[in-house]
Amino acid sequence: MFSIFVAWLILFVAIIVVAYILPGVTVRSLSAAAITAAVLGILNALIKPILVILTLPITILTFGLFLLVINALLFMLASAIVPGFHVKSFWWALLGSVIVSVVSYVLQSIVR
Repeated sequence: MFSIFVAWLILFVAIIVVAYILPGVTVRSLSAAAITAAVLGILNALIKPILVILTLPITILTFGLFLLVINALLFMLASAIVPGFHVKSFWWALLGSVIVSVVSYVLQSIVR
C-alpha cells in the first residue's frame, strides 16, 4: 500500500512540474492534479499493457519509439477524463508524457 502511495505521489509531482513547464498543459487545481495522477496510474496499469501487445509489430519496426506515442495517447485520454486537466494537442501530450517519464524516473531514483 505504501509503495502505491509513493508512486502516486511521484506521478502527482511530475504532473505539477509538467503543468508548470509547458504552456500547452494546464492543471486548474491541486485536486485536479491528484485525480490526474490517479487516473494516469490506472491507465498505465490497465490499458497500456494491452496497447503495447496490440502494437508490438509497429513498436518493433520503430525500435520502441512507438511507445512514446502510446504514452502521449494515454496522457490525452487522461486529459479527456479528468476535468481541470487539459492538454492542447498531441504534440503537447507527447512532450508532457516524456517530461512526466523523466521527472518520475529522477524522483524514483531519489526515493530508492
